[in-house]
Formats: sequence, C-alpha cells, structure tokens
Amino acid sequence: MAGHIQDRWYKTEKDAGGIPHRVKSDRYGIGLRYRARYVGPDGTEKSQSFPDKQKRQAEQWLARIEADMSRGQYIDPAAGRTTFQQYGEKWIASQATDMTTRTVVEVQLRLHAFPYIGSRPLGSFLPEHIREWLSRLESALPVASYRRVIFSSVSAVLSAAVDDGHLSKNPCRAKSVRAPQSTAPRVTPWAADRLFAVRAGLPDRFQAMADLGGGCGLRQGEIFGLPIDAVGFRTGWLHVGYQVKLINGKLVFAPPKRGKERDVPLPERVGRVLKAHAERFPPVAVTLPWLTPDGPPLTKRLMFSRTDGGAVRRNDFNTRMWKPALVSAGVIPVPKKGETHEAAREHGMHALRHFYASVLLDAGENVKALSHYLGHSDPGFTLRVYTHLMPSSEGRTRKAVDSVYEATGSVPDGPETAQGR
Repeated sequence: MAGHIQDRWYKTEKDAGGIPHRVKSDRYGIGLRYRARYVGPDGTEKSQSFPDKQKRQAEQWLARIEADMSRGQYIDPAAGRTTFQQYGEKWIASQATDMTTRTVVEVQLRLHAFPYIGSRPLGSFLPEHIREWLSRLESALPVASYRRVIFSSVSAVLSAAVDDGHLSKNPCRAKSVRAPQSTAPRVTPWAADRLFAVRAGLPDRFQAMADLGGGCGLRQGEIFGLPIDAVGFRTGWLHVGYQVKLINGKLVFAPPKRGKERDVPLPERVGRVLKAHAERFPPVAVTLPWLTPDGPPLTKRLMFSRTDGGAVRRNDFNTRMWKPALVSAGVIPVPKKGETHEAAREHGMHALRHFYASVLLDAGENVKALSHYLGHSDPGFTLRVYTHLMPSSEGRTRKAVDSVYEATGSVPDGPETAQGR
C-alpha cells in the first residue's frame, strides 16, 4: 500500500525498560483522528485526514491512490480541488487566440457555465454533472447551435484540465453525454429587388455599403474598414486587407477573419458607385489601434465614416441604420411604440454575402473561386453552405445526355423505343 495511516490520537512511548507502549497523545479526542500519508510522483508528501472510526476508509483511499499511480491515472488531490471557474479563468487568460475570440469565450463561460458548474472542483466532475448542466442550459437557451458552441468551450477547458493533471477524463466526452445538435439553416438568398430596396432605405452616406456586400461579398467589418487605396478603380480589383472590430467596447483595426487577405473582382458598375460615393463623401483619415485596444496606432483613409469623422460602430449602425432600412423595405415590421426592432439575425448584413454567392453560382462560377472571394478558409465549407444554390445535377445530366443525342441526330421516341425492348 502506498504510504501509511497515522493515528493522531495515540503515540508510542518506551517505558523504563525500553519496551514501547501505545499511549494517548495530547490530541486525543480532538479533530480528525486518522491521517493517510503518501509520497506523490513529484516527490512531495500528500495527505488526507479522516475522522474517528474511519480507518478502513483511509486505507481504501490509499489503495485507490496506489492503483491510480500504477495505471498512470494519478490526480493530485490538491489540483482536483481547483474549481472549474478558477481553472477556466486561467485557461482563458492563457489562450493565444485573438482577443475577440477570447472575449467571446469568456462571455459564454461567464454567463452560461460558471453560474451552473463554476464552483464544482475539477476532480469531482462526472458525466452526470455535464448532463444536468446541459438540461438546464436547454431551458435557458432554446437555440441549439449556440448551446453547442458553449458546450465546445466547456469541453475545451476540461480537456486542458485533463492535460494539466486536474482530472483523469473529460466528462464531456463520455458516451452518455450528447452534445447539443444543431442543423445549420439553409441559406435563402435575397432577391435583387429586396437588396436594392434595403439599399434605398439606408442613409445616403452608407448606401454604397450594400453594393460592396452584394457586389463584392465583403463582410460587415471589412466594409467598415475599407480604405480608399484598396479600391482598384483602374485595375478592376479590390483588396480586402482590413476590418474594423469591436474589442472590449473599443474599435480597432485588424486583418480580415482568420487573417485571410484577398483580392476580389471589382465589377464595373460597383466601381462606378464607389467612385461616385467617394466624390460625394470624401474618404476620412481614421486612426485606430492595431489588433488590440492598446495596440500601436494605425491610420487609414476609410470609404465610410460617421458624420463626426470616426469609424462606423457595428452596434450603432445595425440599430440606427440597418434595421430601419429593413423596415422601409418591408423585411421586418415597424416596431410598436416603445419597443425596439425585432431580432433579424437572418437579415443582417451577412445576407448581402449570401446574395453575392447566389449570383456567382447561378452564373456558373466554381466553388473554389467563390470560396476565395468570400475569404473562406476551406472550399468545402463554401460547398456545404451553398451547395443547394448550385444548378441542379439532374438538370445538368439531362442537358448533357440530350446534347449527345442532338449531336448524332438521333432522337428516339418513347413509345417506339419501348416496343423494341
């Protein structure tokens, strides 16, 4: 057995003849009687105390420690007492991802994990605790896709805790734990008349944003961060190298999503719109920190800015410009007196990118090129999102076979062909 059991209520003393006798110690009847002691893999002594009449439990505890050591599954009891919130906060701070991602994960854990499982010691986690948490989360958050994202963040924290020796297995990966299932909604692109109706509902200084989203596929932040020198009026190309992001309430310049700079074709008519916009609303030099709120200052002459000359803020724009434009186009209803506009996630500015993708696919553009223009990291992702917008395979099949028959001048008729079988 690893270690030994110390009985703190008794001690051994020798009598005058040198014979050892067991006598009561000064601690007799005070506090926990038994202390199970052992030396851990790191060479330091560990211990756990047990009350009177629980020597058997102390021995069993030591036996489990010995078994865990032999199987390589030993967890330091002190490490296991670290709570999920304590470890989760340290884990977030140590992440090397960009600050926006860290902030999003921090909010997920703070709002939807720490209040439920934050005080639980890591070493005590069982699959049943995760199942109970998921059940409560389902009542609080009806959107399965968001619950799945939160579940993934919690699982990532617990996987790191396993690697760091705080618990032996990640309970999120147990067979009895089912991650929230989410089915990505099928993209329904806007019709052209809706796009132009929403465009007309925007203030004049922001109308060209709809052309950049629907005609070049830029994301909202990339439109906000587009400098005039990135627009190739003569070359017919537009360089996407910046976006405006909101981090901890402060605007910063940053690279496009996942750092994927790209060049996209600039259609002639979109180029004309942008040129007219720049003449009416001259680009403004805007200075923002680079990457983080305390990053080095960077100045760009932006195509779009607020009336006071600052960079456009996402939340302000969506609330005060975009949603009223949706109302004017009949996309969402007029809010009742004293109420705000209804949620319109599927009708956010991302709908402009879906429109762009649908136009290119309908024109026969290949998925790899579309993926590059959209700034996706994987053409497979583009295909999964937009495959239902591609010309139907059965239509292509009919056309291909018919063209063979037409080329040979042989066009058999149904009834005659059937009789000859």
